[in-house]
Amino acid sequence: MFVQAIEQVGGFTRAFHIIQRRYGDKAIFPDCGTLFFVNDQGYAITAKHVAAAIPAADQMEKKYREFVSERNRLKRDASYRFEEKLLEKRYGYAKDTIMQLRNTFIDCVEGGDGFTCSFHPKYDLALIKFNNPIRLCYSGHAVFAKEPPKQGQFLCRLGFPFPEFTNFRYNELADSIEYYKGGVPVSPRFPIEGMVTRFLRDEDTFFGIELSTPGLPGQSGGPLFDSAGKVYGMQYSTNSLHLGFDIEDQPIRIQNRELKVSDYSFLRLGQCIHLDVIKNFLRDHNVDFHEE
Repeated sequence: MFVQAIEQVGGFTRAFHIIQRRYGDKAIFPDCGTLFFVNDQGYAITAKHVAAAIPAADQMEKKYREFVSERNRLKRDASYRFEEKLLEKRYGYAKDTIMQLRNTFIDCVEGGDGFTCSFHPKYDLALIKFNNPIRLCYSGHAVFAKEPPKQGQFLCRLGFPFPEFTNFRYNELADSIEYYKGGVPVSPRFPIEGMVTRFLRDEDTFFGIELSTPGLPGQSGGPLFDSAGKVYGMQYSTNSLHLGFDIEDQPIRIQNRELKVSDYSFLRLGQCIHLDVIKNFLRDHNVDFHEE
């Protein structure tokens, strides 16, 4: 049903790779996000919580280097560990604290003058402008539907929920995590379909589209589209609704043994930013986009 649409939409949907490191640990944890391009001028949209990793990386790095600089000035005597703990507390570092981030866009553009991010003031939506690229590495662009989808309509989402890239390492000399030319540089794209169940509304507008199946982590920022490839929104969240069919300490028999089980039932539904919110956001930033 969505075979041709996935090929079409896949041409302008790209992965955003993230690597992170916890305080006091050299292990690296990979993560993914998704973005998609809305024109041939290097403009893409993604979820705000995905794009937030861009400024967060610089802020974390600056903070950690300041911490290391202060720690290096501590006297290496019997009170060193006590003073180090005070320093860790002041900087908010504990065992599970994420203290270093690195991120990279995959196959988006070549060359240029970096990029600029703009965040929606209210909704989980961000605009990324790749400045003066020498070459575009994506093909095609989003074509938005003119009208919202209807309840019961089947739509598809595309993204990168499985961070299978391995081209990263810990640089002992620099005490830093980094990407390098080696390993597996890409992650597989992954589609998931769902029926439109409801429309999400706040005091201002219809801002979201709910689907009968959950979006997956890593698909945030990816497009929502129909079998013709027309875009209706952008995946940003999954909501878990309590169904009220809970089972607590109920006896069951398994292989002639009686056991007591508990089960708390939830329905997990995908949530996407409504196409009208996206269009208005693009208009506010004077960004060209296409619809039909």
